[in-house]
Amino acid sequence: MFPLYPVDARSAEALEPLGQAKKNFWYHDDQRLMLFKPEERGTGEDWAEKISCHLCELLGLPHVQYELAELFDGSQYIQPGVICETCSPASLSLVLGNQLLLARDPKYPSDDSLKYKVREHTVQSVAEAVMELAPPSAVWMVNVPAGIETAIDVFVGYVMLDAWAANQDRHHQNWAALRDDEKLRLAPTFDHGAALARNMPEVERHERLTTKDRNRQIAAFAERASSAFYAVPTDSKPLKTFEAFAAFAKHAPDAGRIWLDGCITAFLF
Repeated sequence: MFPLYPVDARSAEALEPLGQAKKNFWYHDDQRLMLFKPEERGTGEDWAEKISCHLCELLGLPHVQYELAELFDGSQYIQPGVICETCSPASLSLVLGNQLLLARDPKYPSDDSLKYKVREHTVQSVAEAVMELAPPSAVWMVNVPAGIETAIDVFVGYVMLDAWAANQDRHHQNWAALRDDEKLRLAPTFDHGAALARNMPEVERHERLTTKDRNRQIAAFAERASSAFYAVPTDSKPLKTFEAFAAFAKHAPDAGRIWLDGCITAFLF
């Protein structure tokens, strides 16, 4: 269904310092700066990334375009993965969510190694930071639904995607802004490799898809998915992904309805 793109390991130019211990690297494909992300765990991060990308297309969400890839050393196959073109070429710089929040609040955790269980990563603080941004540039907004205009309108769509795909990885380094000479704009959504229960054994996936036990069905599984957002810093647990979407939608109710209608339409057709 989706094409596979070969990548030569010898084309690697620089490792990507962000992310986990995986050996993500940058390379050039003609004039395009590309990132290769290996699927090293055997848990399906590559197909989860690609299918999530397809869901973004169905919704009209601004998103980084991922393609399935295979890494080779010359003619020797190494491993699967995904590739994407950088969303921050030389004219732009990427400003991660934790950097935006720290700029607004000097007390926000400044340790870049902290990603999860950051209680200061609240819906209110993130919504306020996003509302200070301009929306993504026109090149990313081509397919957004009518009525989606501001950065918070778009971000509500990102959080709804998380609820739809059970993506539990929207931590403060998995959303960002792009800075040009004039302003800060919300970046397209990226890094969805933890979605769609990609690390669930195949046997369990089949069982959840076919069982009549409602507590084991996909809907119940998705409802239990945790986000990386907190309601208030004193909470011991983050919001569920559905709760996070509802909370962000309060900051842009019309956008919430638009994205939800789009999700329902995509699901039905």
